[in-house]
Amino acid sequence: MTYMFDDTQEMSLKEVVGRIIDFNYSLRDFWSSAKGWAPPEAADLLTRSRLDWQVSLSHCLNLWLEETVSEEADGRLILAWSNLGSLVEGTMKLLLSVFYKDYLNDVEQVKKRGKLVEPDQLELEQMRQFFNKRIWKPEDSWDEWILHIQWRRNAIHAFKDREIGSFDEYRNDLRMYLKFMRYVNFRLPYPDEIFMPRF
Repeated sequence: MTYMFDDTQEMSLKEVVGRIIDFNYSLRDFWSSAKGWAPPEAADLLTRSRLDWQVSLSHCLNLWLEETVSEEADGRLILAWSNLGSLVEGTMKLLLSVFYKDYLNDVEQVKKRGKLVEPDQLELEQMRQFFNKRIWKPEDSWDEWILHIQWRRNAIHAFKDREIGSFDEYRNDLRMYLKFMRYVNFRLPYPDEIFMPRF
């Protein structure tokens, strides 16, 4: 099922961030207590995952909506990209953790020195490559967007010159993150539609 409706351009940025916060609250509340109906391996992984940090990082998005003085502008933008990149990474890890058994049996599972890398230990680049091979459909454009977020987030390594974009670009990507959350959420297996968050 694809989430087709896109109302993110009509929302204020405050509303976008509010929905991201509420969405991550709902995902945390549901998936951190999946024992009893999710496969035991997935439920154990989700129970120890820090979905509460996704909520906290979502609240931090409000910090980057405020106007800033010029001396802080680049630093705030770098931190904003880092904040958003961490949330994107966490959302991808949630999807892999929910489908943990599938990941365990996948021929493309990520390995390091011959050993499986667990979903909660994957780096963004490893996940991006795995998702590109095994999860995204050919018509999806998520790989390009995630690569863009990854490049911007890597500006946190601030000594080397990197392109950091602009706050307008960042704000557009905030809207895209809400769309990305919806996309991922509609691929998660809920026991009943009543449990599925809709933001």
